[in-house]
Amino acid sequence: MATKIVFLDRETFPADIKLKSISHQNEIISYDHTSPEQVVERIADADIVITNKVKITQDILKQARKLRFIAVAATGTDVIDLFACKEKGIPVSNIRNYAINTVPEHTFALILALRRSIIAYHESVRAGRWQEANQFCYFDYPIKNLANSTLGLIGDGVLGKAVAEVAKAFGMKVLFSAYKGVPNMGPLYTPFEDVLKHSDIISIHCPLTDSTRNMIDEAEFNQMKSTALLINTARGGIVNEEALCDALINKVIAGAAFDVTKNEPPKPDDVIMKLTNLSNFILTPHISWASFEAIQSLADMLMDNIEAFLSGTPQNVVNP
Repeated sequence: MATKIVFLDRETFPADIKLKSISHQNEIISYDHTSPEQVVERIADADIVITNKVKITQDILKQARKLRFIAVAATGTDVIDLFACKEKGIPVSNIRNYAINTVPEHTFALILALRRSIIAYHESVRAGRWQEANQFCYFDYPIKNLANSTLGLIGDGVLGKAVAEVAKAFGMKVLFSAYKGVPNMGPLYTPFEDVLKHSDIISIHCPLTDSTRNMIDEAEFNQMKSTALLINTARGGIVNEEALCDALINKVIAGAAFDVTKNEPPKPDDVIMKLTNLSNFILTPHISWASFEAIQSLADMLMDNIEAFLSGTPQNVVNP
């Protein structure tokens, strides 16, 4: 009998990304999008569910009587009730190490754009400022080198370490932050508060958990340099967006660039959308992971995870 596999949000992959076949007899049903109200019906008789951003809650699991395995098409698993899955004996696998190039590259694209005011200068050229200046250049926005500056990294996983290597190539000093509230994690780590205090640029590369939610709030912004930049390519919710808004408008910090938001997509009246009018804020639509090479690698690993489960040797399990 064929294994029924349901992909709840196939459109989170571009159309040109291919899902490779697996050796076990199966039937894959793909939905472009799935609303919360549609989840129960769509996975009612599924053996395996693939989800990227569709939430699988305890109530949903109670009604998915045939479900044997969940394959998350991402690294983050905050959309899954992992405890409830473990109670029901449903392993959950995620994707690992696929974005080792794309996320660091996007991180530094954002850093360089802010550090050299690239977007602000581009917009001013479009508005006619160069002609108005009547000379070969003008200096309306700050430009600073990366060399000899300090990069504070919150998150020391594969991505954080890859960002550190790029930073060193630019001649930057790198500080890895200890966990917030944990002053001494050994010589490789700098206390969280010291990272905030001494970094010229702070870049976030940790997961969203109960302990990291709103980890950067008003008190943390007040500890940063007034010239500091904050970069978040990790998860929305790690930074309090209201506090971010206040920090930028009141010039507590010099700028920020985010690839993630608390609500995705953000609502038109969400506070973070107000910041898009500022010259020192950049918002991209959660695409730091999305190079073609990275997504195809992710898709291949996704199917490998399913193949491994069906072969009796599940891999990349997050709730053993």
